[in-house]
Amino acid sequence: MAIQPFPRTGARPAPRVGPDRVLASRRRLLRRDSLLIASWVSVAIVIALFLADDVAAGFVSVGQTLTSLGIAAGLVGTDLLLVMLLLTARLPVIDRAYGHDRAVALHRKLGKPLLYLLLSHTGLLIAGYGMTEGINPVSEVLTLFLTVPDMPLAFMGLGLLLAVVVTSVVAVQRRFPYEAWLGIHLLAYLAVLAALPHQFSNGAVFAPGTWQRLYWLVFYLAVTGSILVFRIAVPLARSARYRLVVTGVRRAGTDAVTITMSGAGLESLSVHAGQFFLWRFLSADLWWHAHPFSLSAAPSAGVLEITVRGLGSGTRKLLTVRPGTKVVIEGPYGIFSKTVRTSERLVMVGAGIGVAPIRSLLEEADFAPGDATVILRAGRVEELYLLAEIDELCRSRGAYLYLETGPRPSDLAHWLPAASADRGFSLLSYAPALASSDVYVCGPVQWSAQVMAQARAAGVPAEAIHHERFSW
Repeated sequence: MAIQPFPRTGARPAPRVGPDRVLASRRRLLRRDSLLIASWVSVAIVIALFLADDVAAGFVSVGQTLTSLGIAAGLVGTDLLLVMLLLTARLPVIDRAYGHDRAVALHRKLGKPLLYLLLSHTGLLIAGYGMTEGINPVSEVLTLFLTVPDMPLAFMGLGLLLAVVVTSVVAVQRRFPYEAWLGIHLLAYLAVLAALPHQFSNGAVFAPGTWQRLYWLVFYLAVTGSILVFRIAVPLARSARYRLVVTGVRRAGTDAVTITMSGAGLESLSVHAGQFFLWRFLSADLWWHAHPFSLSAAPSAGVLEITVRGLGSGTRKLLTVRPGTKVVIEGPYGIFSKTVRTSERLVMVGAGIGVAPIRSLLEEADFAPGDATVILRAGRVEELYLLAEIDELCRSRGAYLYLETGPRPSDLAHWLPAASADRGFSLLSYAPALASSDVYVCGPVQWSAQVMAQARAAGVPAEAIHHERFSW
């Protein structure tokens, strides 16, 4: 079904990009390229420093060759591990270039190569040392574990990293509650600390006075400082400065509420509609859990709003949060906002509680009447959250609003309900000027992927498709 504030007319020409947006897009791409180059350069530096350290002497026998290859694998793996930690350190330069979702995706992609490198590091060193000393691998492991300083910590660090990578596999991840998964991933920091001593206490690679030692010390300190500053110090400072407190809770559906918060001097907080924060509500049963939620209204007059659906044990508790509850924030994060616009036209597609950032974007974005289309998708009418507010915004701002409800096809091969999919409906059915529009998508992962695939097939450039990942 559809709600149209005014009749649709022929699509008028609209520029794909304006000069300001071209410049902003180029800067963002330049930041991405620079960060990618920097990560490869870090690996190249590690290899170069290793090769410069009289590497030929390490390849005079099979055992020494295996040992040298093992050391090289460990160095590259450690470098990638530190890059992974930087990707989730909430660095502003990374967030502005990639957005939180894409940075986390890159973090995950590095997980398996990192694990393979560190397992190769362990296996090659055991084999190389064993061949050089003339003992079997089992005896070599026992020797390393019992006689080499800091080696038990190194084995513990490898085990912790193995647990982190295994639980990141989607099929395994879904079996864990969010709290358990997050707790396991925090062990990555402990794994780095456990592995660190053996790097500096064993062998000549990190010997005092070498360039390698200086490089690794600087890299470790930079990563540690970034985590302490941007994941701990900045959130605490912002929370103390803005002093957010819950001022209102209202129903947004049968199993959802909109939480309104106010604070001191929020006007100075650089935040845009569509971005998200990590919210920590300081009540007895909620203070220990940070919830990631996008703004569901454009920030204004010292007020922030989020809309929460009770999908799990943690979010269900939020439905009963009381006015007066203090709030600690981390953020804002993400580039699901007007800052990445490339066109005068907008197509915004949301499913379930994913309509929350769509509603805030609709309120804040600049567009002419007729240049914005909103599509809301839900299994049932009751799950069209914030519908009245979105309808009012569409009518007042001149945006087209389409509602699609009903079960998906049995094979889940379409993002629309079966009735619309069978009639051949697609994104183009709702937005004829799709190819010259920015497309914002927020909803479940598989569903969002299908929407974005239709957008790409219709000719929307990759840089004009913006996705908010709606899962952990």
